[in-house]
Amino acid sequence: AQEIQKGERVEVTGSAIRRVDAETAVPVTVIKIDDLKKEGVTTTEQVLARISASQATQATSQSVGLGTGGASFADLRGLGTTKTLVLLNGRRIANNAIDSSAPDLNMIPFAALERVEVLRDGASALYGTDAIGGVINFITRKDFTGGVVTIGADRPISHGGDATNANIAYGFGDLQTDRFNVFGVFDYQKQDPIRASQRAYIDKLQKTSPTTFPGQYNQGGNVQSPVAPGCGAPNGVFLGSLAAGGDKTCGYLYARQVDLIPNTERFSGLLKGTAAISDQLQLNLEYFGAFNRNNTLIAGVPYGALRINPGTPFFPGNGITPLPTAFTLDPAYSAGGGSLPGAVKLRWRDQVSGGRQERTDNTQHRLVFSATGTIVGWDYQAGVAYNENIIKDYITGGYTDGTIVTPAVLNGTINPFGPQTPAGTAVLAGAIRKGQLFEAIGKVSTVDGKVSRDLGDWLGAGTPVAIAIGSEFRYEKFKEVAKVDLATALVSSTGFDPATNNVGARHVAGVYTEMNVPLLKTLDVTGSVRYDKYSDFGSTTNPKLAFRFQPIQQVLFRGSASKGFRAPDLYELNAPVTYTNTANNDSDPTRCPGGNPIPGVSRSDNCAVQFQSQSGGNTALKAETAKNVSIGMVIEPMADLNFSVDYFRIGLQKQIGGLADVTVFAAPAKYASLFHRAPDGHLSTDGSECPGPDCGYVDLRTQNLGGIVTNGVDFSANYRYRPSAAIGTFTVGFNGTWVHKYNYQNEQGGDYIENVGIYSGAGPIFRWQQSLNLGWTYGPVSLGVANRFKTGYSDQNAGDENNRVGSYSVWDIYGTWTPIKVVSLTVGMRNAFDRQAPFSNQSATFQTGYDPRFTDPTGRAFYMRGTYSF
Repeated sequence: AQEIQKGERVEVTGSAIRRVDAETAVPVTVIKIDDLKKEGVTTTEQVLARISASQATQATSQSVGLGTGGASFADLRGLGTTKTLVLLNGRRIANNAIDSSAPDLNMIPFAALERVEVLRDGASALYGTDAIGGVINFITRKDFTGGVVTIGADRPISHGGDATNANIAYGFGDLQTDRFNVFGVFDYQKQDPIRASQRAYIDKLQKTSPTTFPGQYNQGGNVQSPVAPGCGAPNGVFLGSLAAGGDKTCGYLYARQVDLIPNTERFSGLLKGTAAISDQLQLNLEYFGAFNRNNTLIAGVPYGALRINPGTPFFPGNGITPLPTAFTLDPAYSAGGGSLPGAVKLRWRDQVSGGRQERTDNTQHRLVFSATGTIVGWDYQAGVAYNENIIKDYITGGYTDGTIVTPAVLNGTINPFGPQTPAGTAVLAGAIRKGQLFEAIGKVSTVDGKVSRDLGDWLGAGTPVAIAIGSEFRYEKFKEVAKVDLATALVSSTGFDPATNNVGARHVAGVYTEMNVPLLKTLDVTGSVRYDKYSDFGSTTNPKLAFRFQPIQQVLFRGSASKGFRAPDLYELNAPVTYTNTANNDSDPTRCPGGNPIPGVSRSDNCAVQFQSQSGGNTALKAETAKNVSIGMVIEPMADLNFSVDYFRIGLQKQIGGLADVTVFAAPAKYASLFHRAPDGHLSTDGSECPGPDCGYVDLRTQNLGGIVTNGVDFSANYRYRPSAAIGTFTVGFNGTWVHKYNYQNEQGGDYIENVGIYSGAGPIFRWQQSLNLGWTYGPVSLGVANRFKTGYSDQNAGDENNRVGSYSVWDIYGTWTPIKVVSLTVGMRNAFDRQAPFSNQSATFQTGYDPRFTDPTGRAFYMRGTYSF
């Protein structure tokens, strides 16, 4: 629990009323950053792994191949990253500029934090939009004097993944005596990549692409690889039959050439000045900035819609490229795309130019001027803030211009089946393109204020009634603009639309009030309500009622019921229509039913491939709405020992999103209207066809989908045992979450689909998660053990042989020695038993053999931190 000086009035996340007693009617978990630093935690993303209510599904590793910019998002209760409100010192920060959905946790200055408060309850009645699943409030130090320097390093026992970090803080001025304080914190972190080649278990799943190196060709039917069955090992594997006239198909193990963890470098800093003008007025000026550079690597560019003309040097059967004796080419066949009669279609991966390399520079700024104090008996806070997030994406290697490569394959300059001639090498070298692909900027400006005070003991309960009134005005703006020349040249390999010019802006105004009424000495109730009005969406009113009942000092009962909402964000409303690859490998239900191609079509173009999908905004979207209920109890049978149990239930309606491609392809009759085929009936696999007359795609544009119903129980326990000074102090900390139910709909009025312990839709919901800490302190020495645990689940494609993902349990060991007051040394071992990430056949990420969203490929790692205070 939060430590409070006697008589000090404080505000706890989840309430706007400043009070002496910080134990409110809503469940709040307080995490002290000093404790996490001993465990080797150095980033806010790692903090979320210690919260059992978190079901996060996007972390830094998803930047590999998915263009997320290295962002990591919070996701309480598994409702999605947009349904958890993230605050810094009680105020919003700018959302990630790429899609304006939620703040990037990696941009929060970890070294400046003092604690994290996690409200595990809906809070739209106080904070407005996004707070359906709960609120995570990152709180920095209020003031600081003196200086402190920390330097650390992490070294895994396996190759790859080394990390270094350093931070310095310095402050001067005492608020009590000098009436001012100024301090600054600067933090630097560097994470080396882990390549797929450095972790053998990624080969447990032979996940392949039909776009291979060397290439393979077809004339609408059987696929032929001139290098089968060797298939260009080690990255090529044989898939097809050697029967006469049958396929001789190869697959390409692209996952062997990706980053499991990307290379990142982060700088962040906080500068804060506070002036105590009087006992009734304190002024604060705060700036924080962060810069995150994220570098990723994936396999070379796949060209899935090439043609090669007869009569050219590398045409099959011309002597250089062998033609199977049992395979004949039709001289009248039309491959289209500017080819001559008798041409062949071709899939080829440009391994010659190297892997695709991308860099994202992510910059965050926030400036806040605020005033706090007391006037005529009212506690007040008021502030003005400006937040900005800027993301610039750069192509740094391996990408080639399809408008150069495609005709060079067609006319026989490039050899797609073997070594390049000098002419082919020159063309590929000249086709490499580098530079900035796009820029995205998100801005949020806010003016807010609130007042609170006691109104008197109206009912003779011994505690006064208290009230808070507040308001907030926001201006939100974002834009995402392509660098047209580079985006046009690389549209077929990046999937990024060169016409991208997303712009959106709106005004938001909100007013709210909260009142706490003690009915008895043992019982009080709190009611709150908030009204929000959006310039582009409409208005909404959301109430909340909570109670706190403490019949005896050792037992506390608490509960709440509330309504919540999330307004559609600017990207969901305003994003233009774009085309990109589906997230998963799907089979065309018409041309490849049951995974088997119909006569006359090729397997590589229709079976287990990524098709083109259409995405985009929808100005007719309605707000997501929710009803939250929680009830629980806290027991403190003796000093230094407490337990809590809290039941939660959330019903969400009108969730915003696009249907998952796996959902659409699994029910083609139900979603027949979403399949838009090219004139010849095919679905496109290459971005060069979309948009255009030959574009076949699946419509996955944003819409209001169905609902979610989830319930479960949070548990926590804390114990401090101090038998004697000669033995030291023992501590135990535990928190766990049991999810009893999580069912969702794909569409309004549709069937509910079970998700607890089952990979469904975007992923699984874990039945049980826990975090356990055991500590011992004796004089200058402290030792600790920590455990994080997740239950297993039924995997994606559960009918496969490997259909169960095992539970995941990681143990950490650490110790700190403080020989003198100004020096401390922390050493530790993360994943002490070298627990390997359990196997998963998931296809949602570029990494294979495990799921990087929930597990860590680093393995056992040692770390050391040295701190000097001055």
